[in-house]
Amino acid sequence: MSRALSRRRFMAATAAAGIGAVAIQGKSAPAADATALGKPAILGGEKARKKPFSSWPLVKENDEEAMAATVRSGKWFRSEGGKRVTAFENAYAQLTGAKHCIATNSGTSALVASLGALGVGPGDEVIVTPYTFIATINSILVNYALPVFVDIDPETFQIHPGKIEAAITERTAAIIPVHIGGNCANLDAILEVAKKHKLPVIEDACQAHLAEWRKSKAGTLGTTGCFSFQITKNLPSGDGGAILTNDGDLAERLYAFHNNCRPRNTASFNFAYMPTRAANFRMTEFVGTILTTQMTRIEEQAQTRTANAEYLTGMLREIPGIIPAKMYEGCTRNAYHLYMLRYKSEAFEGLSRSKFLDALNKEGIPGFGGYSPIDFQTFVRDTLTVKGRLRVYSKEEMADWSRRCQVPENDRLCSEAVWLTQTMFLGPRSDMDQIADAVRKIRAYAGEIAKAS
Repeated sequence: MSRALSRRRFMAATAAAGIGAVAIQGKSAPAADATALGKPAILGGEKARKKPFSSWPLVKENDEEAMAATVRSGKWFRSEGGKRVTAFENAYAQLTGAKHCIATNSGTSALVASLGALGVGPGDEVIVTPYTFIATINSILVNYALPVFVDIDPETFQIHPGKIEAAITERTAAIIPVHIGGNCANLDAILEVAKKHKLPVIEDACQAHLAEWRKSKAGTLGTTGCFSFQITKNLPSGDGGAILTNDGDLAERLYAFHNNCRPRNTASFNFAYMPTRAANFRMTEFVGTILTTQMTRIEEQAQTRTANAEYLTGMLREIPGIIPAKMYEGCTRNAYHLYMLRYKSEAFEGLSRSKFLDALNKEGIPGFGGYSPIDFQTFVRDTLTVKGRLRVYSKEEMADWSRRCQVPENDRLCSEAVWLTQTMFLGPRSDMDQIADAVRKIRAYAGEIAKAS
């Protein structure tokens, strides 16, 4: 990058931030206009980025060789001599510092099994954030329990730790904090409340591979920690999941739950069963194989994402109307599965979020609005209309549930959120400059974009 271009970016950044002057070596100098970057692509200018971001998943020679070896082995099922799922479980437990790991066929299955093995069932309530993928909610409903929504902290996008205790009743059976985007929920506060009320904590860490809370890996501090390896995740396998726990007895119940009641080390035709509800949530040897090889690169990729995300945050926080998600003090590492920010249209001359995203995408920067404000109340109420559930939850109880589950901050966040995906953070630092330049250009011409749209 030339010295002139570097200076131009610097001066344009200060102008986009609305700063009249900047200090340069103790002197005050007038800030250049952000329009020096040129018109946005949506108005006919050049794109900030002309090539796509990194593809995903990243397939290397070790992936191909390991998968071929698994195919040739003929051992495709862990209970018929396969060793690859077990090898993955051991490796993932070591990577995270957990005592036990049980591999599953999805992150959803990991959540379902955690609730089931802990005995959560009809009539129970589970506290959860509304700002999450629907799988978190479905894992509660499939166990015939009732999700109780606690509003979010808009600055972090996480469940508001100060609002959890008020939602606890005699029916509360568990708390599910979701480390959304790879940022950590406030585990200090959540675990303290859970301990006070003797409640298990199921960490939904499906987006939080290698995230840390006070230097401990996310997913290792609660009663269980659940992960997804769906194709978009930072550790991908197409589909797959895992449960972490430090409780040996619970680990055996989890294993039986995900294995149709059959305990560990049961011979193929020795039909012994543990007395628990269960299903088939097993991981195949193929998935265990690809996860083991993909895991050899996860730390390096995580470091690259972190460095790029922190650099981008330093630029974006200087742009009025762009508010990157904060991290709680205890979050010592963000996984950055998503880079999340709030967009304030009033700082962009009233340019709507949808038009901002349209302009951003035309710059070659794919941005998304994230979760929509799903009417979870209608969804849950409709889901609970089957006969068996109507015997558990009366009309009066459901009316009271609706009153308790108001989430205005979540609804507001859903109208302001902007997401950038993890693959955008695997390239060089110059990629981050292009993202910031695109936002600066859009803000500089926001009024014109609004009129033209």
